[in-house]
Amino acid sequence: MTRTIAVSGASGKTGFRVAEEILAAGDQARLLLRPESVIPSTLEGCEQHRLNLMDGNALDDSLRGADALVIATGARPSVDLTGPMKVDAWGVERQIESCKRVGVNRVVLVSSLCAGRWRHPLNLFGLILVWKRVGERSLEKSGLDWTVIRPGGLSEREDELETEGVLWTGADRQESDSIPRRLVARCCIEALNTPDSIGRILEVTSSREQPVMSLQDAIANC
Repeated sequence: MTRTIAVSGASGKTGFRVAEEILAAGDQARLLLRPESVIPSTLEGCEQHRLNLMDGNALDDSLRGADALVIATGARPSVDLTGPMKVDAWGVERQIESCKRVGVNRVVLVSSLCAGRWRHPLNLFGLILVWKRVGERSLEKSGLDWTVIRPGGLSEREDELETEGVLWTGADRQESDSIPRRLVARCCIEALNTPDSIGRILEVTSSREQPVMSLQDAIANC
């Protein structure tokens, strides 16, 4: 049965890849976008909702009837150091509240390795890792069927990914290393399709030396 999976931040570098992977899996992608966002031609046939995440009514309308939500929003580099608070904490909280109002029970949140750590260079950008953890906690306490994906450093590389293994671990097990955004997108879809991922924080990095392993097998081996 075809599902409708909403993706917030769908014009972003990770978000549009999540939407593409949803389509590749045979499901429908519903794009939640800022009014001025530009999407790639691969997504032009998708249902689009252009809105401000602080607008509760518009957010409810965009999520109503969806089977799941992947939250791929994230603060962009800016002179406004309140951006991470507004996007990674408040924005995530608004999306969770909307899911509860309209009955979207399954949520995957793309966060970041080291979320919640105070002593980290990334926190020079508006305490971004602190606010990401606030967003995670909102989801953990929501009562929804949630999974948090914490990727390492993100790359745009798209080549030779089929033989590149993902290192799946629980929370606060990894501190560095990287992963292509395309693999992060695939991790989100795999989490949606793996019931045992519900209620888990999953940290993900990858390398060509890492054996290819499914999320289900990684959970079984934990």
